[in-house]
Amino acid sequence: MKRTGIDMWVVLAREYNEDPVYKTLIPYLQRTASRLSGLVFYLDSSDVLECLSISRPSPTLEKFYKGMWDSNTESQWESLNRIISERNPKNIGINTSKDYALADGLSQGLYELLHQNLSIHQSKIVSAEKLCIGWLETRSQLELKKYHPIYNIVIDIIEEAFSSRVITPNKTTTDEVQWWIMQRINDLGLEAWFTPTVDLQRKGIKENRISNTTITHGDILHCDVGIKYLGLSTDTQRVAYVLHPNETEVPRGIKAALSNCNDFQDIVAENFVPNRTGNEIFTSSMEEAKKLGMKAMLYTHPIGYHGHGIGPIIGLWDNQGVVPVRGDYPLYHDTCYALELNAQKMYQSGIIKR
Repeated sequence: MKRTGIDMWVVLAREYNEDPVYKTLIPYLQRTASRLSGLVFYLDSSDVLECLSISRPSPTLEKFYKGMWDSNTESQWESLNRIISERNPKNIGINTSKDYALADGLSQGLYELLHQNLSIHQSKIVSAEKLCIGWLETRSQLELKKYHPIYNIVIDIIEEAFSSRVITPNKTTTDEVQWWIMQRINDLGLEAWFTPTVDLQRKGIKENRISNTTITHGDILHCDVGIKYLGLSTDTQRVAYVLHPNETEVPRGIKAALSNCNDFQDIVAENFVPNRTGNEIFTSSMEEAKKLGMKAMLYTHPIGYHGHGIGPIIGLWDNQGVVPVRGDYPLYHDTCYALELNAQKMYQSGIIKR
């Protein structure tokens, strides 16, 4: 709130039509809004933060928010007006945005009701877009600590899915592996935030993502898997090579291709410098890759409470250039990203050691 210059933030939600930000501000056991629910955050001039609620009474919610609404003496809107008048904030942030879906959670109906009922404070109402982004993208130290083991769960699932325990060449299909992954996620009591995909590349076939087909020797398998656990989302892509019966290791050319991609991953990671914009990270990464003789494609997105999270966009798979507005947002500390990229060498000269 201090960084964005907003000293009062009002987050409103209706039951079963919750603002995505609201869902991250309530304890897990609360689950949903109750009828009309409202949270108010106020940061005073001494940097003391108040966390207030104008929602229906809730023992779960009251562990974290001070209840301010007495339904016997006032309406929720009267309670909100009273809170504003008593604190006299310089502005009132609400969740509206033209460019960021996750920061645009205030419904049209509530927007109209808010303006009708807060008429005397209307001149103070501003968009809390940057505040929403900052809240959703920032990971606590505990979340950062837990993210690694959460990702390891996904890696374990994929490694088993791509093993001989699941795949029998010339018999198992890509769809069967997809279903196995979905069932495994379900058996572990986890949630997939998107349907896992499994596809392959095959020598002699130009199509680079073949799906719904039988897996055979010499195929290069690819998967994309994302789970949600402890409130955090993952987005993991892996590749695997299906050995021929007479092979004991992956062919040298495939190893070289993977090494090229690893080199590009390092380039991108090194360009993740705080305060650089997404477009600056994209441009510098692509320029460095080009100098090393790589033909690269860069797409990386924020990840956290949501799989396709909010924050700086660093390239798009269908726009390998400057991304207006969302690409101009800067990188901050304690934020997380999924790297989705590929690279190939433009000439045959072995692997360039960086």
